[in-house]
Amino acid sequence: MEERVIISVIGKDQIGIAAGVTSVLAANNINILDINQAIMQGFFTMFVIGQKKDTDSDLAALKNKLETLGEEMGFKVTVQNETVFQYMHRI
Repeated sequence: MEERVIISVIGKDQIGIAAGVTSVLAANNINILDINQAIMQGFFTMFVIGQKKDTDSDLAALKNKLETLGEEMGFKVTVQNETVFQYMHRI
């Protein structure tokens, strides 16, 4: 079974955020199913729905890599399993 992940990115707009995030996703065998990004008054926002192609891949390791990138580049990133995300955001 392929697992879906929800990734959100928010930070001051700068060159390379989307490239950095998508490079980490590709290196970790995450297929991007949907992506939405916008610049809002100087802030970069991106929301990604991805699918893990390798069910043995470690979501915690992916989260750590993206958080490290965020710290280096000055943005905040969250990574959640789709099931957890849906549970936390139900009305």
